[in-house]
Amino acid sequence: MKLDDDYNSSYEKGRYQSTMAAVIVLTVIAVVIVVLIANADKIKKRSANSVSSVSVSVVPDSVSEEEYTYGVSSLHPEDLDFYQMYKGEESVEPETESVSEEEVVELGPEEDGKHTLVTYYDGTTEWVSISKYITKNIYDYTNLYNQDGIMEYSKNGHVISSFGVDISKEQDYVDFNKLKKAGCDFVMIRVGQRGYTSGQITIDDYFEDNIRRASQAGLEIGVYFWSQAVTEEEAIEEAQFVIDNVKDYTLVYPVALVMQYPEEGTARVEALTRADKTTVTRAFLKKIEEAGYKSVVYGDKAWLIKYLELNKVASDYDVWLSEEGDLPTYPYEFTMWQYNKKGSISGIKGDVSFNISMVDYTLR
Repeated sequence: MKLDDDYNSSYEKGRYQSTMAAVIVLTVIAVVIVVLIANADKIKKRSANSVSSVSVSVVPDSVSEEEYTYGVSSLHPEDLDFYQMYKGEESVEPETESVSEEEVVELGPEEDGKHTLVTYYDGTTEWVSISKYITKNIYDYTNLYNQDGIMEYSKNGHVISSFGVDISKEQDYVDFNKLKKAGCDFVMIRVGQRGYTSGQITIDDYFEDNIRRASQAGLEIGVYFWSQAVTEEEAIEEAQFVIDNVKDYTLVYPVALVMQYPEEGTARVEALTRADKTTVTRAFLKKIEEAGYKSVVYGDKAWLIKYLELNKVASDYDVWLSEEGDLPTYPYEFTMWQYNKKGSISGIKGDVSFNISMVDYTLR
């Protein structure tokens, strides 16, 4: 197919106009490049002056003129407030309150919850660290009530504790029927003792009568022995003495080992080291349990914490705590608590020690 002459003329004219436009654009670009090259030094100086003026205006207040170097090289992104907006959350340090030395208060042992106060037999006291290796008691003392001298401990609105007394020939004749009617649930009866100096084992003068009549009155019974054993062999001998004398009776409450210093004079066990006392205690309690009875170690805070290696005793055996007062301060686990040594109750003439059992020994 052949195009007419008008079309060819128009086509040639269009090509000419496009070519001229391209030439003009290239010429303008070339001129701009020549001008920029010719003025490059002036533009560089002007840019440097501009940045220098910015750096002077952002000198931090905390930096003196002598410490701060003006110019581009001394200005860092961290010096500009707006830089923090682009650093990301991980790099932004949280604000912390500064605490002056005067505001830092160190708690004393009586307030830090890590110590307990021990009173020794000579009346001196000491704040002793609470061991993290011995099980703590978890009793809620807001559930502990004193009802006319008789302590009760409740859980979920129900009384789960038992009230009892510990007796020996020191209480003389006890009317166990009156004692039970007065609210007593159990009695801890002394079986006997070893002499503080002689080392001779003797039975309590009232033991046989007490355990027989207490059983007849329907009271639950436990027993205790005053030990002065200085060897494992003597401790085992004491335990066997107890076993032989209770074999004809039913014991619901445990057999307790009481080892302590006399109020006057000296005792055989005073010569023992802490480790020796621990060895003797464990020997007695082990023998009792091997015979099928429950066992418990008796003592006040000083005896339990400072005179025994408590972690080696409380880990395997129950504790009968002696601590007079409305609330115990002994921090570790215990099952029985002697809280009043001068109690008064129907059926007993004179003073008698009051006890609360925090557990039901009929289920143990």
